Amino acid sequence: MSLASLVHQARVNARDAVELVLIPALAAVLPWPLCFRIFRSLAGRFSWLYRASCESALREAHARGWVPDDQQGQWIARRRLVTLVDHADMYLSATRSDAWMARHLKVTGTWPQANEAGIFCTFHWGAGMWGLRHAGVAGMHAHALVAALDGAHFAGRPVLHWYARRRTAMVARALCGPVLDVSASLRPALRALRNKEQVMAAMDVPSDQVAASIPVRIAGLEALVPKALLRLAVDQKVPVAIYLTGLDAGTGQRFLSIEPLGTFADLDALAQAVFERLDEAIRTDSAAWHFWSEAPRFFDHAR
Repeated sequence: MSLASLVHQARVNARDAVELVLIPALAAVLPWPLCFRIFRSLAGRFSWLYRASCESALREAHARGWVPDDQQGQWIARRRLVTLVDHADMYLSATRSDAWMARHLKVTGTWPQANEAGIFCTFHWGAGMWGLRHAGVAGMHAHALVAALDGAHFAGRPVLHWYARRRTAMVARALCGPVLDVSASLRPALRALRNKEQVMAAMDVPSDQVAASIPVRIAGLEALVPKALLRLAVDQKVPVAIYLTGLDAGTGQRFLSIEPLGTFADLDALAQAVFERLDEAIRTDSAAWHFWSEAPRFFDHAR
């Protein structure tokens, strides 16, 4: 490896350490109201924080008509704040009690029965760790569906790899049960459902690396997403629920909404019902959608 490559790798890992550990971990040692004020100030003042992902997200959202010219500064600051809080929640969840969650998380709706199979759908929107924690405390027997943690994007990035493994472990801890790697097949999810347990999945992932996809509308635009889990829900007659975990940018208060949708006999109807909720969430707070930077992978293939 050349000297230039070594220097570049060192810079990348230093940035990962700052953005994934040093700044977010302040949440573990500071009172949350004070910590949130610091986070909000950092997000508004320091454009270098999460620069690559935030600038890419702004570019894609602006190009698709979601950010007016005169609101780009506010939008990207909001995006940085949501990203920072989402990372900080790993450290918060490790150090705060259920009583803390009860004070800082406003919940609407209730989880379905804990002894019944279910598919709980969410999206890469907001900051989702407290939705998982709340499901675990409520007695759900839920398993988060995750991808394998050995991808090429971890090569040469030990801090990022550590963070991904630690966050996955925290998800399992929050749910009081193991996560399920479904990168190869949905068999682990099917086994859990047959055992009258639940699976939880972020549904808004690009479909460009899967064999079967379905058209939906995201942010008012035609998109393609994988359909395997939705097909499983229809074929197995498993009830579906939507949960979303958001953030009040003014106070740092969290909110969790839970909405049972029931069972569906038609795949297209289920996909429409699920992604209508993402569409509504983006209309409420477009900067809170983490996958704007991946927008071409959703929308360009749908044309």
